[in-house]
Amino acid sequence: MKYIVTVQEAVTAFAPFMEPTDAELEAIEREAPLMDAELELLDVQIALLDRPASVHGERRLRRAANKVLAARSEVTNRVAAGEAA
Repeated sequence: MKYIVTVQEAVTAFAPFMEPTDAELEAIEREAPLMDAELELLDVQIALLDRPASVHGERRLRRAANKVLAARSEVTNRVAAGEAA
């Protein structure tokens, strides 16, 4: 009986070349507040999909949108100041 074997090494998801670099991890960490704000905005938008419009809902949406804008401007200012590589 002949066995069929692979000639190459097994490919795993944890290969060293597939890991993010330190610079990529730092960029993700710098943008984390923006991602959190965008996630919060998305949560508010989803919550308001199946509810009638209310003053409270509009206020939550407006606050979440303003939080995203503030986080975007902060990230943009950091990039303009040269903190991002």
